[in-house]
Amino acid sequence: MTAAPPSTVVDALRAVVGTGHVLVEDDLRAPYETDWTRRYTGRAAAVVRPADTAAAQVTVGAGATLEQVQRHARAAGLDVGLDLAARAQATVGGLIATNAGGVRVPRHGAMRAQVAGVEAVLADGTVLRRLGGLAKDNTGYDLAGLLCGSEGTLAVLTAARLRLVPVPAARAVALVAVADTAGALDLLAAARAGLTGLSTVELFYPDGMALVRRYARLGEVFPDLSPPAGAYLLLECEGRADPSDELLAVLGGCAAVRDATVAADAAGRARLWAYRERHTEAIGAAGVPVKLDVCVPLAALPDLVDALPAAVRAAAPAAELIVFGHLGEANLHVNVLAASGREEAVTGAVLRLVAALGGAISSEHGIGRAKAHWLYLSRTPAEIAAMRAVKAALDPYGLLSPGVLFPAG
Repeated sequence: MTAAPPSTVVDALRAVVGTGHVLVEDDLRAPYETDWTRRYTGRAAAVVRPADTAAAQVTVGAGATLEQVQRHARAAGLDVGLDLAARAQATVGGLIATNAGGVRVPRHGAMRAQVAGVEAVLADGTVLRRLGGLAKDNTGYDLAGLLCGSEGTLAVLTAARLRLVPVPAARAVALVAVADTAGALDLLAAARAGLTGLSTVELFYPDGMALVRRYARLGEVFPDLSPPAGAYLLLECEGRADPSDELLAVLGGCAAVRDATVAADAAGRARLWAYRERHTEAIGAAGVPVKLDVCVPLAALPDLVDALPAAVRAAAPAAELIVFGHLGEANLHVNVLAASGREEAVTGAVLRLVAALGGAISSEHGIGRAKAHWLYLSRTPAEIAAMRAVKAALDPYGLLSPGVLFPAG
């Protein structure tokens, strides 16, 4: 069991964020101690929540969820530049540790771009504290940037200073049908050229749409777009005024568009977003998937999408493949259902295919333990040796996240 934190620490935390934002009671901590899949549990000494925002930045505890930070920032007319469907479960520390991307990367970048400073504890107990949030600081190595994406192998993140962005005055969302992945890339090019406020370009396919409707019961809300699509895109753009006309102009001028529906009101946007955001929920309801997170050069994306079904079938003939992702970064989330007993074969088939196309075996979820022995597909021996040297310098005894990122030996 984790010992209760010293009262002096609790008092100091309460002085910063207020008594109501430091949770030490068992029943209040409990919701934060089990992940959303219910497969992993732990015990926290305390849960610290952010209390307020100021000066277009916010300092928060690593255990604060993205949704909590968003709520506090929005109360001050600001927002976090990163968003994803798991906002209610994803913590700031986890987002930094994996350099998470999410759905707003086209406009604001991945998590590393949101981090203005960190507080972290090294394996020997040394505290690194750089939370000043300076706009420019070129006094040596970017330690915050180094910890972003390090998956807990270099230090324990305890707090972060995040840059915030203005809440847009207006947003418009389009659900668009195109013939195939190549058509999706054509629309992406048109959107980048014609939409000044483009913030999101998400990609999914008919099998994913059908799965969401089956488990989330959305079929009665919006009928199928016609004619039948080979791929769907969800675009969001934002601006000082309603960007719907700008969005409609781009859609009308792109030959790849087969059909589309646009919403600018909050309820309509939420209904369209549900088709994309409920993919993970629907996949989880259908079974326990092999989940892979990969990225390839944008031009290679159609080849990857076309080759994935055969690669998965060769590894697990009865498997069901559901693919969705972030089109702007050619980042796909590959989900394979009904692959029990063939998980490693499926993983190897997909990751080797991605590597052959010049891609990365992880785009935003990290390597962890499960993919550590596949790291060589995306990193050269010299790169792995350099990363091991950094790890050895900061954690010479391998105390932090043992077995994560690096293959054994």
